[in-house]
Amino acid sequence: MKIIYIEPFYSGAHKQWIDSYKQKSTHDIAILTLPGNKWKWRMHGGAVTLANKFNNYNKKVDLILCSDFLNLPVFKSICSQKISNIPIIMYFHENQLSYPWSPHDSDLKLNRDLHYHYINYTSSLTSDFNLFNSKYHLDSYLDSLKKYLKKMPDFNNFETIDTISKKSDILYIGCDLKKFDKYRHKRQNAKPLILWNHRWEFDKNPEDFFNVLFKLKNNNIDFEVAILGEQFKDYPKIFDKAKKMLDKNIVQFGYCESFDEYANWLCKADILPVTSNQDFFGVSIVEAVSVGVYPIMPERLTYPEILDQKNNPDLFYRKNTTLFKKLNDFLKNYKVLRKSTSKYEKLINRFDWSNMVKIYDETFEKYSKN
Repeated sequence: MKIIYIEPFYSGAHKQWIDSYKQKSTHDIAILTLPGNKWKWRMHGGAVTLANKFNNYNKKVDLILCSDFLNLPVFKSICSQKISNIPIIMYFHENQLSYPWSPHDSDLKLNRDLHYHYINYTSSLTSDFNLFNSKYHLDSYLDSLKKYLKKMPDFNNFETIDTISKKSDILYIGCDLKKFDKYRHKRQNAKPLILWNHRWEFDKNPEDFFNVLFKLKNNNIDFEVAILGEQFKDYPKIFDKAKKMLDKNIVQFGYCESFDEYANWLCKADILPVTSNQDFFGVSIVEAVSVGVYPIMPERLTYPEILDQKNNPDLFYRKNTTLFKKLNDFLKNYKVLRKSTSKYEKLINRFDWSNMVKIYDETFEKYSKN
């Protein structure tokens, strides 16, 4: 089958996802992209540029796959003659309705943020099918649509939510987890090693993460911490505070420039306390757990779904006081608890491409024939 993928924001997780799938799929996948920066302009204007590229694409296409950054109504209007009978699937890595906005974004003050909601809304309405990277993501999107349409002055079109729901489903992210295998080794840290491997952004809630570490240090609990993850020009200042207060505990502070370095830290780490306020899937968490890092997860977002809270309730917490207690207990017994991580590795390895690629190929074949 001939698939073409349309991506206005070809960077980070979007790029990694489609590049990996293209490499492993039995289908023939072409990719039309724009650089992964200036995300607001990509959502506004990317569809025009990519539509022109698609109109000049002269090969056979059985299915169009696009990301949530594409303004699909604009794309379809420009390509209407060429795509008349080609099904279009929109894959939602994230969405602007239920994604928390940065408190520093100027568009919040100018009340201009709701238009990005509208782009996602009309795109999911005009696609043939929508696929979301978790059940939590799909549910939160539909709930957010209800709240969004209630804000409109009249003709709210609530019935369109049901239309979108009926043509939406879940397709988890495929992850290249086997690439970590050669870095695995027996953990022999003299002190338990705590891991942060997320972006340095407000939605990952670094304040709660570091505050619990400050409390542990004040209680004379011995540990080390590796702070990884991508950082940007503007980042939460709690990282600067943590660098000073945890100076003797920090063994790595900053983005790993090579995959080798990143993989080695993951395979060395003991525990992953997660405090995020936003995650539609959680690739960084899946990667860490797949190599034996013990997770402590908040009872929210996609985490109960990804790590099967029903059968693994001990991994989860509701309040930060519980997070502190669980982390404190682990640090005191980390050599014993290290031995329990293999069952979580097996649980999370279902997301490896070796298991997911067949699901992807069969899913797209099914939709191309509908």
